[in-house]
Amino acid sequence: MDNETTKFGFTQFAETWNGRLAMLGFLIGLLTELMTGQGILSQIGLM
Repeated sequence: MDNETTKFGFTQFAETWNGRLAMLGFLIGLLTELMTGQGILSQIGLM
């Protein structure tokens, strides 16, 4: 990893972690749907 002076904004470091956390959130949402049998919107009461 490069020694960047800032860790905020559109840096390679920030974008890498953003992608990793997005994939983790998607996986958690998918597993929750499979375990409960309900979609995310119905779980939070919007449908």
